[in-house]
Amino acid sequence: MSLELFAQIQDASEAARQMLDSTATTPVVPQETTLSVWELIKMGGWYIMGPLALMSLTAVYIIIERSMAINRALRDEKDFMAKIRDYIRDGKIDSARNLCQSTNSPVARMLEKGISRIGKPLKDIEVSVENQGKLEVYRLEAGLPILATISGAAPMIGFLGTVVGMVVTFHTMEVSGAGVELSQLSGGMMQAMITTVAGLIIGIPAYVGYNLLVARVNKVVQKMESRSIEFMEVLESPAK
Repeated sequence: MSLELFAQIQDASEAARQMLDSTATTPVVPQETTLSVWELIKMGGWYIMGPLALMSLTAVYIIIERSMAINRALRDEKDFMAKIRDYIRDGKIDSARNLCQSTNSPVARMLEKGISRIGKPLKDIEVSVENQGKLEVYRLEAGLPILATISGAAPMIGFLGTVVGMVVTFHTMEVSGAGVELSQLSGGMMQAMITTVAGLIIGIPAYVGYNLLVARVNKVVQKMESRSIEFMEVLESPAK
């Protein structure tokens, strides 16, 4: 009986050892969890992510709309200034004005104002052209102050969400006492990080877009100044 009992104990120990070996060699595969964009937005809090989303849509609209308007302003009409010069020198003032009216550009509208003043002193014509040019530049810059505000305000709102998230975290630690767990703090910490990232994602492109649009507006201003000088030289040339 002792031999049979000893053999059973050996078999049991061998089976236990095989089970332990198989458990040790079997890798534990961690479960991967992914977060959707909507879940991240909900973690950030609607009172922070809502204004950031509105700013994002506004910035995208301004950048696209102003880019198209500035591109139209920079587009050169073929032989436009040459035709204006010929019409004025030939005394065809109505033809020059009609050409300006049929051309949709800041330069054309600026020159039309000057052509309508032909017959008055050159100083008055020059002032009229300059005033119309200022109006055209003001129209081109429409929306750019809003874009500049978004580029500065979005990161600040994101930082506000960070502060709120940290306040929530420390409040949880205070009310939980010494037995606080990491899972209780994760909500506030996630909110703090998500709002900061969202604010920077919105603010950086808005800042870059604003500076690019301002640079292109400056190109339009240079073009308008060049055309106005050329126009005034055409008016002065018959008197020379």
